[in-house]
Amino acid sequence: MRPLPERPGNTPTLLVGEERAGALKAQAANLTSITLGQRQLCDLELLLNGAFHPLRGFMGEAAYVSVLERLRLPEGQVWPMPVTLDVDRSLADALQPGTPVALRDREGFMLAVLSVDSCWRVDKDREAERIYGTRSCRHPGVRHLHEETGTHYVGGTVEGLQLPTHYDYEELRHTPAELQARFVKLGWRRVVAFHTSRPMHRLAYDLTIRAAKESEAQVLIHPVVGISRPSDYRHFARVKCYQAILAHYPHGLASLSLLPLAARGAGPREALWHAVVRRNFGCTHLVVGSDHASPPETTAPGDAFYPPYAAQELVGRYEDELGLTMVPFRRHAYAPARRRFVPVDSVEDATRITALDDRELAQRLEHGESVPAWFSFSNVLHVLRRIHPPRRQQGLTLFFTGLSGSGKSTLASILYGKFIEDGRRPATLLDGDIVRRNLSSELGFSRAHRDLNVRRIGFVASEITKNAGVAICAPIAPYASTRRAVREMVEEYGAMIEIHVSTSLEVCEARDRKGLYAKARRGLIKEFTGISDPYEIPENPEIRIDTSHLTPAEAAQEIYLYLLREGYLDLPDPMEEEGGYVPRD
Repeated sequence: MRPLPERPGNTPTLLVGEERAGALKAQAANLTSITLGQRQLCDLELLLNGAFHPLRGFMGEAAYVSVLERLRLPEGQVWPMPVTLDVDRSLADALQPGTPVALRDREGFMLAVLSVDSCWRVDKDREAERIYGTRSCRHPGVRHLHEETGTHYVGGTVEGLQLPTHYDYEELRHTPAELQARFVKLGWRRVVAFHTSRPMHRLAYDLTIRAAKESEAQVLIHPVVGISRPSDYRHFARVKCYQAILAHYPHGLASLSLLPLAARGAGPREALWHAVVRRNFGCTHLVVGSDHASPPETTAPGDAFYPPYAAQELVGRYEDELGLTMVPFRRHAYAPARRRFVPVDSVEDATRITALDDRELAQRLEHGESVPAWFSFSNVLHVLRRIHPPRRQQGLTLFFTGLSGSGKSTLASILYGKFIEDGRRPATLLDGDIVRRNLSSELGFSRAHRDLNVRRIGFVASEITKNAGVAICAPIAPYASTRRAVREMVEEYGAMIEIHVSTSLEVCEARDRKGLYAKARRGLIKEFTGISDPYEIPENPEIRIDTSHLTPAEAAQEIYLYLLREGYLDLPDPMEEEGGYVPRD
């Protein structure tokens, strides 16, 4: 029997008592307020409930620099990731040391009060290099840093009034203190945490069983349900998969709890961060895979940001200091002849093993194809098929983008008519001019307002997609970052087809039915796309089409045939029309 790791004491929280909470609420009306975004809310919740112990609030400048350079807080404790509150310059200029600031959720409820002790402008390139190991915006963490994060950070101690409210899976959301008490009640002396942001299948099940045997511990399935990778399933769908797979564990071996963490994709540093957090929850072991906390490969297999096993190397350096044992695993694949999963590097002949990656699984689900039995459990696949139906049954957004006069509005109208004629799925047309009149009439044409207009379109499209409808959008949408943000909103619920109408500026200007180009040339319209403001050409749209040499009907037909080929159209079944029934796989 291995020596038993020392169990941590009760993890302290940053929640204040009733009397202090009343005093803070009495000041609320006079305080400067910050409405927190989703990532900030996740960070605040883990600060307040003690998961980010020993932090007493959002990091000040000294702690931030220490973490970047040393992977430690100024007092010496291991802490590899910055936990910061970002704001824009106008708010930063108004904050002085000692200023109390109300931190509110999106509905306006005050969750905590921050006492400012420092405010500074962020060197984003420096942070990107230290935390992510790259300045490239191909990395989603670096891209978020440059495109979504404010220019300044505000640090200071936090006094919490209440935790953020969740209305889903309340019985599975535990604070560190609650989870530690649960372990004591169950008699769990050793607990191995399994971190995941994906549905679990047979390989994950096999690895956790092995981890339990190796560490002589019970298993805590502890998935991220705050912000995970854009390519992952949304959490309320994944939780159903975790609940399904729990039925396959021996009775009393495994338990499920949800972690409201905002993932960064920082690879080795983030893996070490996960170890610190799991120790605060009372775990004694943590499973660390070969690419733990890495972002998905960007373009092709092998195009990874971090070397294999780099996360294991970093966590291994600090496990004694943390008092948490790493359970490392190599990359595995399925060996049909042996009917089990084996380490990839233990097999000399690659033809003797097989694997199914996330991309291929998604394709099989989208096309209603079978998934091999060795890959997953039938009840897990049943859940996945229910939450990820074939393409023909999913909600869909057709997102046209191109210069004014390129023909995108005409194509959008033709496609809208086709979907209305078909009548199998509700369709909504969100043309640029229509949206300007009905949804964004108060906005001007500055870059900020054009960006906001497109994001509004994306939000509406995501709601239509979520409800299995078809949203057909036709804004100019000149900026790649905004189009990417729209894609992330939509693909949380269904498919997005980006259609770049690539008609040249010369052709668009020759058409100029509205006289806009002529006004822009005379300087009467400022920041006009293609003339005085850039259009960032989409790099990898699903469809690129030039209307210079195609009639609108011909161009629309090309798009229609693409949708047909890729399985997005729900075609009538002749057998069903004759009164028979043919099941669709």
